[in-house]
Formats: sequence, structure tokens, C-alpha cells
Amino acid sequence: MACEELVHSKPLFLTIYTVVIVGIVLSSLYVFSAIRYPSTNPSTWSLSNEDVRLSEQTLNGSESEPVHFVPYVPPEARNVRTRPMLDVPPSNRKMPPLKAFRLTKELVQQRVKDNIIIVTFGNYAFMDFILTWVQQLNDLGVSNYIVGAMDTKLLEALYWKGIPVFDMGSHMSTADVGWGSPTFHKMGREKVILINLILPFGYELLMCDTDMVWLKNPLPYLARYSGADVLTSSDQVVPTVVDDSLEIWQEVHAAYNIGIFHWRPTESAKKLAKEWKELLLADEKIWDQNGFNDIVHRQLGPSVDEESGLVYAYDGNLKLGILPSSIFCSGHTYFVQAMYQQLRLEPYAVHTTFQYAGTEGKRHRLREAMLFHDPPEYYNPPGGFLSFKPSIPKSLLLSGKHTIESHFTLVNYQMKQIRTALAIASLLNRTLVMPPLWCRIDRLWFPHPGILEGSMTRQPFLCPLDHVFEVNVMLKELPEEEFGPGIDIREYSILDNPSLPSEVKKSWLDVQLCKEGTQDCFASNNSTVGGVLKFPRHSNEETYMKVFSSFKDMKVIQFSSMQDAFTTMHYFYQEREDRFRKRVKRYVGIWCCVLDHTPGHIYYDMYWDEKHEWKPIPPQTSEDDHPPW
Repeated sequence: MACEELVHSKPLFLTIYTVVIVGIVLSSLYVFSAIRYPSTNPSTWSLSNEDVRLSEQTLNGSESEPVHFVPYVPPEARNVRTRPMLDVPPSNRKMPPLKAFRLTKELVQQRVKDNIIIVTFGNYAFMDFILTWVQQLNDLGVSNYIVGAMDTKLLEALYWKGIPVFDMGSHMSTADVGWGSPTFHKMGREKVILINLILPFGYELLMCDTDMVWLKNPLPYLARYSGADVLTSSDQVVPTVVDDSLEIWQEVHAAYNIGIFHWRPTESAKKLAKEWKELLLADEKIWDQNGFNDIVHRQLGPSVDEESGLVYAYDGNLKLGILPSSIFCSGHTYFVQAMYQQLRLEPYAVHTTFQYAGTEGKRHRLREAMLFHDPPEYYNPPGGFLSFKPSIPKSLLLSGKHTIESHFTLVNYQMKQIRTALAIASLLNRTLVMPPLWCRIDRLWFPHPGILEGSMTRQPFLCPLDHVFEVNVMLKELPEEEFGPGIDIREYSILDNPSLPSEVKKSWLDVQLCKEGTQDCFASNNSTVGGVLKFPRHSNEETYMKVFSSFKDMKVIQFSSMQDAFTTMHYFYQEREDRFRKRVKRYVGIWCCVLDHTPGHIYYDMYWDEKHEWKPIPPQTSEDDHPPW
């Protein structure tokens, strides 16, 4: 009736009615949007310490100049903090039945945005990785994610934290799984099954491993390649492009890595997923990534067009794109090459591949880059921290050619200082902050000339701790009666981490080593001048205990150096010395590998300086092929 009256009204009234109705509609839309989407005024947001994440290297023009890490904040998190995305249930709520977490289209639909869902999965052993993965996405303002739980312990833990979770029905062990183990391969098959379950829902799927973290919202980037059926990361270590475009597929010779890949629910993608699943279920010996590569490479080429970088693959109809390894980083392009920095690009993700020391090595690398989310107590351990400023002559870093010999000379020089620091940390019952570690050549699993040809690895470079040290052994609880007291460690960047409590930063003692007998240099706990304690070089166990027992409540004790900090290489009385040596000898690993010898690895030796004319050579016989302990 209102419409009929409007039609028969005079033109003036028709205009008035139209303006009023349009105004009411627009006002309603505005009110609705304000209720559904809270204000995005930056002044209403706050930036917490957790927003400072990625570490960025400062690069110079010279090839031989060292590379340093400094904190980096992703652009999305620099000025804003999005509203909380976790719906934490009240403590008095009862845990819903398991069937409520069954993977259904309706469950996924609750998290989908712009028709995309981001998924990772794991068991309880990877809880901290999953929490890091979730927190990074939250900090970037990305909420359309969901986590698959492979055991009920993880499912319950995530539910009570308000993290969207579904039950994978795997009934898997809650323990860590080693790379290449049968359980590891089972996890790979679960991934393929998951892809086949989600694609029929009609949503785009960004599938991720839990040992990767997001540094920048990837969804706008993926949307640029709307014609792709599948976009995959790779293990490419030689750049094929120097901007943020897709890799040049003809120049990618490394495996496609399924730790980060994006699927669109096209018929070609569904067909690939189905055949991949059938292949793996038919043969339990096939590794999921190898199976994917074999099928996709069945046909590769031609290019879809001249512009996009996409290629026809698999059956000749699937449109495939290879994400650039400079910004969808592997553990090599990020932690070793720092490729994104050299190309002045902003990285989207880092996947902790190309690393050693198992899961502990992955954690430590992310912690070194200040990308891992640890609980508050991690940054304030009992007994406090011990740190030191490493001393390295310029000649060891920059002089001469980068060879196996010059590399070991550099590493051994640092190792000797670390050994002394481990002894002092053990003596004072403190957590040792490992120093940044410099290397002149890369570590890999196969023979190579020092660095990978065509890569952007700079020499020397700040190398991950797991290149030299067995991080998993350092963090393992060893029987005290055999190996002496445990020595806890932290990453070199922890004292610069924004998550470090102010109470730790304010409780700091600098120790300046000095020559005994010179001005103000004597063994006394009263010799603090301007907040600096002068402490004699060549001190013994009793002197350390006498002086530093007065500073047991100090959170951080930082030595100016570890050179000649102890009187001899024997730090303790005989029984404790023997156990200490037995412990720290196991802390170092191998370098790999020389080109012209089998085996090609060379063992690092914590006590290399006690062996006359020690040389870095591979084992000459099978009997020699064992660690130096």
C-alpha cells in the first residue's frame, strides 16, 4: 500500500519520500556494520610487546661484512592491534562431547572468511608450536583459521584456550614424533585425508605444518593468483626471481614443500588430492611429500600464460604456482641466507626446514629470531641468567679464504669461550645465554664446496646454534650422577626480547674482567663501581663462589669476556670436573660434508685445544667414525 501511494503522489512528494527511504536504509546499514564490525580507529587499539616479532638482518654492500639480526615488526602490526579473536569459554562451562568437534562443513563455516580457511594440525607434543602459530595469525588480524587435534589432550587444551579446534579422530600418541618415523608418516597421510575432506566443502584451503609461523597476512598475496588451482612452497635455495612474483617454474629444481600450500576447490585440485590420497594409502612406504611431487611432475608445462607464472601440471589441466622461497621462506632462505633482507622484501612465512637437532632445534631457531611464544616464566628462570660478550678477532672472521680450516678455527675459538661460560653457569647455578655464533661455511647433509652454488649465503654469517651444537642434547635431562648438574640455556637474543620482564632488565650486574692487582681489581663483592664489578682473570672455583654468592638474587650477570676467566682449563675439583666434561663433550655435533671423502662429516670437539695438532678432517677409518667422547 505504501508503494502504491508513493507512485500516485506528486513529483515533489515522490522526491521527498525517496530521500527519506534511502536515508533510513543507509542509516540502518551503518548501524548494523558498526555493531558487527567494531571501530577500526587506530587510537582504540594498543600495541603489546608480543607484536614485536621477526628479526631482520642489517646488510652492507661488502660480501665479507657480517650480518646482524635486529627486531622487525610486520607492517600489519606496526600501528594496530585487532580485537581479541579467541572465544575463551568460562571456567564453569562443561566440556562439550567429542562429537561436537567433528569436522563438518558447518563447523568450518563458522571460521571461514572470504571463502578461505587456514588449517594446521598436530598432537599435544606440538602444543607450543600451535599456540605460536595461532598467536602470530591473531597479531596479523587473521581469524579464519582452525586447528586439527590428533589427540584428545590437545583438543581439550585448545578448547579451554578458546582456539577453534576440530577432532581428527586419530587417537595418536601425545609424544613428539621424530622426522621419518612411522608416526611421522602417519601424520603426513592425515594431511592428505584432511585436504580431501575439506575441499568438497567448497572453501579455499591454506594448509600449514605446525613448525612454521606467519609473519605477514598471506591472503592478499594468494588472491593475486586467483587462476591457480594449487600454490605450493618449495625447498628452492637459489632465487629464480628478485621480487615477490612466483618462482620461475622452469628454474625450480628443488622439491615442492607441502608444509605451506594453498588449494582452491576446483575439479582439477580435487582430482589431484584424490589420487594423492589413494597413492599414499596403497603404499605406506611412500613419503607424502615425495608422492605429491611425483604426481604433480607427471606433466609439467607449458606455462598457463606469459604473465602469472602459473604452469600446467599433473594431468595437463591443473594450474600450479610455486611460491617464492625468498618470502615464503624455508629454514635455509630465512635463517642462513636471509634472502628476503638482501632482496629488500617482506617475508610472509618461515618454515623450520633445513635444520638439525630435531624439534628442539626448530624451537631454538624460532626463539633466536624472537618468533616463538613462550610462557612468562621462560624469560625469568630460577637462579637468573649468565651472559657474556664474545670476543672474536677480525682476522678469524674476515681474513683469508673461507675454507673448512678457517671455519673450524673460527668456531673452535668461540667454542672455547662457550665452554668456559658453561662451567661458570654450572658453578653459579645460572641459565646461560648462548652467544651469537659465527660460521664461515654452511652445514648440509651432503658434500658441498662451503656454500650452495647460486645461493645468497654471505660469508661469514650468523649461523643457527644447531649448525654446531646438539641443541636437543643440551636441553635433555641427563643423569646428574653421571653428567653432573644440568645447565639450562637460552637463545642469544633473549635479553633483547620485548617479552623480557622489566624486573629482569632492571636487575643487571656487569662484570669487567681485569688483571688482579691493578686499580680496583681484587676478589671482593664490594668492588662495584658505577654498577660494574671488576673481577680478576684466572680466578678459581672458590673465588667465584665467594664473590658471586652475594649476587645470587641478581637476575642478569653479564661478563665482559670469557677469555682467561678461569685459572686453568680444569674448572672444578676432579669428580665434578669429570662429570662436567662428560656432559659438555656431548653438546657439539658435526659439520657436513667434504667433497672428496667418505664419510665426509667432521666431528666438532669441545676439547680440541687439549689435543696436539688437532685438525678438522673426516674419519679416516670406520673405527674413527665416532664422536670424540
